[in-house]
Amino acid sequence: MSNNFLPFALPEIGNEEIAEVVDSLKSGWVTTGPKTKRFELEFVDFLGDSSLEAIAVNSATSGLHLALEAFGVGEGDEVIVPTYTFTATAEIVRYLGATPIMVDVDPHTFNMTHESFANAISERTKAVIPVHFAGLSCDMDSILSVAKANNIYVVEDAAHALPTKYKGKLIGTLESDVTVFSFYANKTMTTGEGGMVVTRNREIAKRCKIMRLHGISRDAFDRYTSTKPAWAYEVIAPGYKYNMPDISAAIGIHQLVKLPAFQKKREAMAEYYNEELQNLPITLPSLPKERDTHAWHLYPIKLDTTLAISREVFIEKMADLGIGCSVHFIPLHLHPYWRDTYKLCPEMYPIAQDIYEREVSLPLYTKMVESDLKRVVDAVKKVLLGD
Repeated sequence: MSNNFLPFALPEIGNEEIAEVVDSLKSGWVTTGPKTKRFELEFVDFLGDSSLEAIAVNSATSGLHLALEAFGVGEGDEVIVPTYTFTATAEIVRYLGATPIMVDVDPHTFNMTHESFANAISERTKAVIPVHFAGLSCDMDSILSVAKANNIYVVEDAAHALPTKYKGKLIGTLESDVTVFSFYANKTMTTGEGGMVVTRNREIAKRCKIMRLHGISRDAFDRYTSTKPAWAYEVIAPGYKYNMPDISAAIGIHQLVKLPAFQKKREAMAEYYNEELQNLPITLPSLPKERDTHAWHLYPIKLDTTLAISREVFIEKMADLGIGCSVHFIPLHLHPYWRDTYKLCPEMYPIAQDIYEREVSLPLYTKMVESDLKRVVDAVKKVLLGD
């Protein structure tokens, strides 16, 4: 790879994060401990709602799994998910022996709609997982209304959606049962690997805390820091190993402080793309409504059907010009496991299929500078127009 190659995504890690990690290493406490607890509390402060509880985990995937497990999802149950998502949204349903029901998405936002959700409900439906694609919120009022009328749990997959706002409210503070965030390396903030489960339901929070660490009734941090003998514990359920270590939380503490500035920069970069990529044979991302805030985790464009080149050729030509692009997502109904297990085909999801065949995600991350953005724009124009 050329030294001049612009990758699709890079995290922005500063001296503050590095110093905090070093402090953790020197402290002798590197697994789940005081900094993880601090990160959880500061995450609630960031969301600005003291009625919430935050549970740090080692990935958004594990957070989604914990949420469904806490609801008692199991054999015979169905969970509605969009086909236009990463496989994690559906695989956690299978972890519990339940059945994911895939639905199509909106052609403009690429998000699940309340209509597709409502049409998929059966007597076995126990939960729904709306995904806020690219950092733009779903129409949550409508989805929550359908869920409430049918006594269905709502778990927001907010892997892309920090700090997204819906009607002026941060995702994570709505009336959903649980919201799960991702801190993977390419997200709007990172802990390397990691996630956060957010809920107002104390019983759900309690269950998630127990199940994230082997189903043990007492936190290892509490046992190992106690000044009195505290070796005894009870395993009350067959739990998992989903805890976030302090080394990861140390990064997250400072990433969280920087997150508003990160969002502003991403927004400015998206506005630059919006301005410079007008009047080309592509569809630009759907913009948020007046009271919404886009996290701009991704900048997805859709190639026009009039173009002589395919999406694959477009990506190859961009790479030849030193620009890394990606595709979000290969929908679930095209992957062998989901396709073959549930007898799915493209005709069942015409909108998601059309989006997939023409979608390209352009580089957008906070370490990019103006000259990087210009390189991307110039490359797009050259590939599309032959300039």
